Amino acid sequence: MSLARLISRGQSGLTAFEVAVEVHLAGGLPSFAITGLPTAAVRESRDRVRAALHTSGLPIPASRITAHLGPADVPKDGGRFDLAIALGVVKAAGKLAWNLDDTEFIGELALGGELRPVTGALPAVLAARAAKRRMILPAANADEAALVEDAEVYYASHLNEVMDHLNGSAGLPRVTPRKPPRARLRAADLSDVRGHAAAKRALTVAAAGGHNLLMVGPPGSGKSMLAERLRGLIPPLDWESALRVASIASVAGDRSALINGIDPPFRAPHHTTSAHALVGGGSRPRPGEVSLAHCGVLFLDELAEFSRVALEALREPMESGVVRISRVREQVSFPARFQLVAAMNPCPCGYLGDGTDRCRCSLTRLQQYQGRVSGPLLDRFDLHIEVPQVSFGDLASDSARGESAELGQRIAAAREQQLARDGCLNAHLDDASVWRAVPLDRDSRALLKQAVEKWQLSARGAVRVLKSARTIADLDGTAKPGVSHLAEALQMRCLDRTR
Repeated sequence: MSLARLISRGQSGLTAFEVAVEVHLAGGLPSFAITGLPTAAVRESRDRVRAALHTSGLPIPASRITAHLGPADVPKDGGRFDLAIALGVVKAAGKLAWNLDDTEFIGELALGGELRPVTGALPAVLAARAAKRRMILPAANADEAALVEDAEVYYASHLNEVMDHLNGSAGLPRVTPRKPPRARLRAADLSDVRGHAAAKRALTVAAAGGHNLLMVGPPGSGKSMLAERLRGLIPPLDWESALRVASIASVAGDRSALINGIDPPFRAPHHTTSAHALVGGGSRPRPGEVSLAHCGVLFLDELAEFSRVALEALREPMESGVVRISRVREQVSFPARFQLVAAMNPCPCGYLGDGTDRCRCSLTRLQQYQGRVSGPLLDRFDLHIEVPQVSFGDLASDSARGESAELGQRIAAAREQQLARDGCLNAHLDDASVWRAVPLDRDSRALLKQAVEKWQLSARGAVRVLKSARTIADLDGTAKPGVSHLAEALQMRCLDRTR
């Protein structure tokens, strides 16, 4: 009878929990069983491990093999335990005196013994560092591991390389920690958008305070262009936030998004995206677009074309900044502090109110179209503005480059002021903090009261107006918002005025 014990890491949300991989060899008819709530992908590990050992020239004991993944009551998924199970079989069969108490293993095995990458490697490396253990992982995951400072991580391309390392005959290369370059990816400049002074001002306010923005206008008026240039206005991420964003991408299996460095994410899913793809879910919960846009921008073009179920699922994470997914055996939370920017046409044909008679939409069609976006969701937009067609004079006018860089400096200064004052952006202030941050004088109180009564603003809508006014004052470098700032914030609520 022989027993081997190794350490690996499972994945639940962004948590890489410790898994004890115990391999036991006993007499009896040859068999291979895996216990510990394995999914189908984990149960198939026995066939991958058996083939990998055989093609790598390693002994396969003719015994009753039992591989247990503890804790037994937590579901295990994926091929990440292949490497640990294979090494456990070799160690137990050969009764090798490897000291593996301070080493963790993750990696999927190909049938030829090659190591394939796994999802969630970055959270696993962070957890191993916290546990003060070294880690061995596939070479394809080395870039993720390099983002973690002070972590002892080694990488391999084949099972035999790991065997040589453990036997002391040849060492594995160690991952050299490195941060992505501080240079930002080149973003489109706001000066590319001709005209639209009011829309650019609203975009500046949205970028400075992290406010949700809805743009309404006919096709081709520049809504998408404006949204895409928001990424060039938002300041770069600090390293802690960048690592958090990279961890979410790692869990989602999107390794191409891991080395974006300090640039905030910008996600623009198609309007056919399902609710689960948008907010996350599945039998094994995975992060959705709202989590992949954490600390960045989620842009929904053609907002009214998204399914009602998908849009309504946005309401809770827009308020809480967290997505909570519950399953029978598992409850998972993903961060989702994103800035929602959306664009839509005013009617099904898109030409309502453009100053021409091209619109032929009936009142019934118009009501059906506008009803696709519910009132509670619209109420969660701080700003909603009209983006009309651009005149030929504005379209053909010259525009100086560098507008985004100039505005970016003002936006960065306004954000620093908000973080120093309240510890968060204005869009994320709680209700109690809003009234403290925006003390109303008599004229401002009278203006807000008039707007609430005339436009029938909800309490949430009134608070969001105050948040926007606070951001406008920060952009102007004013300590106390005045009636002019409040009036401009109200001016950026075009849907309230048309009710």
